[in-house]
Amino acid sequence: MDRHLNLIKSEFARQEKRVFPRFPYCFLTFRSDKQDINESKIFEVKDISFTGMQLALKNGEHNYKEKDVLKGNIHWLGMELTIKGVVKWVSSDRIGLAFNREKALISSIRDFLSIKNIVMGIKSIHNSQHDFSIELPSSLKYWLRADGLLEIFIWQHKDGEFSKFQILMLENFVEWEDGIGLKSGRALGRKDIETPLSVDGEFTFEIDHELDISKLNLFSDIISHLEEKHLPRNVIQFLELKLKI
Repeated sequence: MDRHLNLIKSEFARQEKRVFPRFPYCFLTFRSDKQDINESKIFEVKDISFTGMQLALKNGEHNYKEKDVLKGNIHWLGMELTIKGVVKWVSSDRIGLAFNREKALISSIRDFLSIKNIVMGIKSIHNSQHDFSIELPSSLKYWLRADGLLEIFIWQHKDGEFSKFQILMLENFVEWEDGIGLKSGRALGRKDIETPLSVDGEFTFEIDHELDISKLNLFSDIISHLEEKHLPRNVIQFLELKLKI
């Protein structure tokens, strides 16, 4: 049975939910800094922004509590970023961390999360040369991903024409749908959904009352950096066209 993108209107006026296929591997990790190396933990970075991140511990247990200070290093594609922050919430195996607002750290985070670095880490999940052993919905034509930093989903009608696309970068979101047009918003949270046939991610978005031009400009900048190894040239041009106001 095809797994199409689902839209579920919440009871809140400007919040909507989307269900996307979830990529099962994460190469963006965080290692906590402990005096005793045996106590250090390696987490997956599930979500990250300029102000904080959500961590998930796949194996083992942690004993962090709210208001604990957490130090360590983020690792991604041979790059490393030393961070320090305060635990804002703890839920099961997950931790919500707010980064310290020191000028030097803020600058380092922005450099680490630069468009150049994000584009360098993009993987074409739809490309058959990558054997990730995951089944894509038949209506999902293209899927680009840079671990927890960027995802681009491009869907198609049965006749092959594009039906919609979504772009998520950090907490920013934009969507175009055939016959409806563009909308923008920001991600409020995500939870994993496991079924017998798949593992998906359900995102909650706060939709902007009016299109946020700064988000469109951000995503246009991202698209302008894509190459044909990511997407066919005509698809890149299609995205560029739809993001123009």
